[in-house]
Amino acid sequence: MAVGFAEYIVIGVAALILLGVLASKISDRIGVPALLLFLVLGMLAGSEGIGGIEFSDPGLMQIISVVALALILFSGGLDTDWSIVREVAPESWTLATVGVFLTALVLAVIASYVFNISFLEGMLMASIMSSTDAAAVFAILRSRNVSLKHPLKPLLELESGSNDPMAVLLTVGCIELLLEPSASVWVMVLSLVRQMVLGAIVGYLMGRVVVWLINHLDLGYDGLYPVLSTALVLITYSITAFLGGSGYLAVYLAGIVIASRRFVHRRSLLSFHDGLAWLSQIVLFVSLGLLVFPSQLVPIAGRAMVVALALIVVARPVVVYVLLAPSRLNLKEKTLIAWVGLRGAVPVVLGIFPLVAGVPNAALYFNVVFFVVIVSALLQGATIPIVARWLGVDAPFKPRRELPLEYVPVKGLKSELHELVVPAGTPAVGSPVVSLELPPGFQIVLVGRGDEYIVSNGRTVIREGDRLLVLAEEDMLRDVQPRLGWTEA
Repeated sequence: MAVGFAEYIVIGVAALILLGVLASKISDRIGVPALLLFLVLGMLAGSEGIGGIEFSDPGLMQIISVVALALILFSGGLDTDWSIVREVAPESWTLATVGVFLTALVLAVIASYVFNISFLEGMLMASIMSSTDAAAVFAILRSRNVSLKHPLKPLLELESGSNDPMAVLLTVGCIELLLEPSASVWVMVLSLVRQMVLGAIVGYLMGRVVVWLINHLDLGYDGLYPVLSTALVLITYSITAFLGGSGYLAVYLAGIVIASRRFVHRRSLLSFHDGLAWLSQIVLFVSLGLLVFPSQLVPIAGRAMVVALALIVVARPVVVYVLLAPSRLNLKEKTLIAWVGLRGAVPVVLGIFPLVAGVPNAALYFNVVFFVVIVSALLQGATIPIVARWLGVDAPFKPRRELPLEYVPVKGLKSELHELVVPAGTPAVGSPVVSLELPPGFQIVLVGRGDEYIVSNGRTVIREGDRLLVLAEEDMLRDVQPRLGWTEA
């Protein structure tokens, strides 16, 4: 049987995804953001590359982008610990809203001069590039076994997760003003407020709805829970957008709300959405790479480099230092935040919006943004670990430890699985479990020592540094922890 067109499409898509997975491995080794390698892979496979794949449909690319970004942002929300980021929320949201606007404003002045375009056109170009991608930053730090001191990591996480909606709103507003010069700026401002408010409200409510449905829908097959959650993510985005709100903000906040609550199949669902986010990134960036014509980047390379450097060393630092002046952060911490302004998925995706809308000079915006993202990934991405160490704001990287078992809550049982650490000098050190007078229902399931886990019983002696896997209700935990001095891992 002859191989048909459909088979060629399937093998081509599968090969690109496989190469994307391998590219992520290379990214870990060389410390370059995976998104850059995905883009290069798409360019190599494109019409001007060795693959020769013809792809020039901005409308289809926008649909792919909407779905992929919604899934990526939802996964980012699931990975955000609200109890940690809450204390830096004011600074993060100031950078994510006012910071994005001011960054676009400063860069618009420079871009309009460099490319000899109107201020409004420069504002559109700058708005497209105004949001950051800290996910790529932390991927680089993980590959170099580097982390950041508190509160830098949660601040950057929350900023990057919540600043995309502002960039989207500014981009859409500028496009509308260019196509309809008579449109009112105040209408755009009210639209911005409406979208942020509706996005926050719908995101919070849908997060609660998703948790309730997962916990109360007794599905016959465990494999249906990831299908349910994925459908609900896309519904959250669609409902919010239909009502006139920011769908991207809604799915991100829904993820945060869900992550802060108890729900069944938690571990498997988190793993599923992490994998789905990676697949979305590969599909998104490879597709964007296919859409690029490298020959069109050469004529604008010089001017685009000026804009890239202006964004990295002028616009972002000025805005960060001004907005964070009242904060308790020291100069070195502010400098690191100013440097960690890596551009990623959203700017390239927003670069498609003018193409779809038919804005004059749309190809120029897309090519400049694409070039700036590449420069940002190479310049900032390669130097972030070095800058963090030079400023003294780096911290030892602690890889996430996988627990040897998964606990699935059942109806009527309020207990949760917790990992506690036994510090030196606490009352429990040297005592057998039976002598600790633990409340009924408080179960020490496993005791971790080094790389081994021991099944606990009444005669098990607690030692300094033990990691205890405990099954208990929240009120029991609040009673036992202060009395025995155990801390959350």
